[in-house]
Amino acid sequence: NLVALAQAMGISTGQIYKVREGQRGINQKFIIGATKAFPEYNLNTLFHVAQGQPVKSSNKLPEFREYARQKYPNELDEDLITMIEDLIERGRRKPE
Repeated sequence: NLVALAQAMGISTGQIYKVREGQRGINQKFIIGATKAFPEYNLNTLFHVAQGQPVKSSNKLPEFREYARQKYPNELDEDLITMIEDLIERGRRKPE
């Protein structure tokens, strides 16, 4: 239900719909809202961070900071990128 999801994320239903339909990219508020709405999932589960990024011949994906700066230069500031990196690292250290 988009209304419940929007309420949990603290954003508008219209924004979720537009992101879902590919009419709008995600922004800082969307990412923060997703982590609030789904605290049990890490960012790698919620978002496929390599999407749209060309795979280099070594098949090595770019570091998140590099990717975020290129993909979202106006939406993500350095503090948020650092916070997201910390969340990703915590998720990697979490015992399965």
